Order: sequence, then C-alpha cells, then structure tokens
Amino acid sequence: MSGIFITGTDTEVGKTVTSTQLIRLLVDEGMKVAVMKPVASGAKKVAGILKNDDALSLMQASNLQVDYEMINPYVFESAIAPHIAAQSSGIEIELDNIQKKYLQLQKVSDVVVVEGVGGWYSPLSMHSTASDLAEALSLPVILVVGLRLGCLNHALLTVQAIRQSGLKFAGWIANHIDNEFSSGDETIKTLQHYLHDISYLGTLPFYKKIENKHYSHTLNKQLIINGIN
Repeated sequence: MSGIFITGTDTEVGKTVTSTQLIRLLVDEGMKVAVMKPVASGAKKVAGILKNDDALSLMQASNLQVDYEMINPYVFESAIAPHIAAQSSGIEIELDNIQKKYLQLQKVSDVVVVEGVGGWYSPLSMHSTASDLAEALSLPVILVVGLRLGCLNHALLTVQAIRQSGLKFAGWIANHIDNEFSSGDETIKTLQHYLHDISYLGTLPFYKKIENKHYSHTLNKQLIINGIN
C-alpha cells in the first residue's frame, strides 16, 4: 500500500470526517497509518505555531506521531481560498515540497491518507489545482459526496474530471451533511445507477461535529482496502 487521496464534490462536504473514519478503519486493520492535510486555510496559533483543526483531527485519528509541519506544510490563518491566502502571505504552494513530505511519511507507514482541499479543481496557485496535487502524488482517489440539493450534478461533474486525470478511482462515499435533506436514499440510488462501474464504499450518518466515534463499520472495509492496493 502507498496512500489514498480524499477529494469532495465541494468544500464543507465532510472530507475530514470521512478521512478520519477511513484512518480508523485502517488502524483497526493493524496498519501504521500516516496522514496529510497538505494545504489548509483557517488556523489558530498553538504554542506559536499555526494549526488547522482538520489537520489536528487527522493526527488524532492516526497511530503515528509525526511533527505537525510534515502533515500540514501549508497552513494559513484566514479561512479563504488557499491560493488567495498564499498570495496574501507571499507564499507559493509548491507541489514538489508536498511530494517530498509525502514520500517521507510513506517510508514510515503502511499507508498515507491525504485529504485534499475544497473540490477537485480548487486552485492551489495560479497554475495548479487540487487535482494536480493528486496527480503529483499518483494516488488512488476516493470521492466524498455531500448529500444535499445539487450534489448529483456536482458529483457527476467531479467523477468525469477524476476519470480524465487517469488516476485510479478507488470509489465514492455518501455523507449526510444536511439533517433536513429528505432525499438522501433516493440520491444514493441515483448515483449508484449513474456510477455503476465505480465502487460505492458506503454512507456516513449525519453528525454535528467531529467526534471520536467509530462510524467506520458503515463503510465497506474490503472495497476500501482493494481500492488502495
């Protein structure tokens, strides 16, 4: 195993919660699991170091202790688009730097779970996007579909883009992000119809915040492991 890249149909669709569940699932299988949140916007200083809550959640779920800077090499205080935050900070997000840190994590783990930023084409700079990062790392991709009105269009467009990248498509996960969305089951069935040749890895329930709960039993463990291999 090497790693897996988690992307989403948009921002705020539950990539971090999904990633933490995947991490716990793999840890439960006895694997040494490293994590990465290469780029993150929205952070606070902890002991003088900017730290992002999503990156910290991934670290908490992991069973490897690694310096924060390895897991989240590009972190910005303002919760705005990362390429804009980088420009305001006078920083260039470099894919080579992320790749080097990924390879270091790969050496000390069985698998690295990498959480992307925003959606598949979210810009990281004026000449690179999250999709370029996934391609630079050459990782299988899992798509998180946030179940809400409009997600069908977003999901099908994102699937088309991932296919065009040539990367292995490890599967998709449905995530209940809106407790008042009443068409969740029908939406999942529609996606299963249109994405019949892509592994449906399961559904995560609605939650109010990230907690140390094991929802991973709702995911198809064997399909996930097969997708990473």
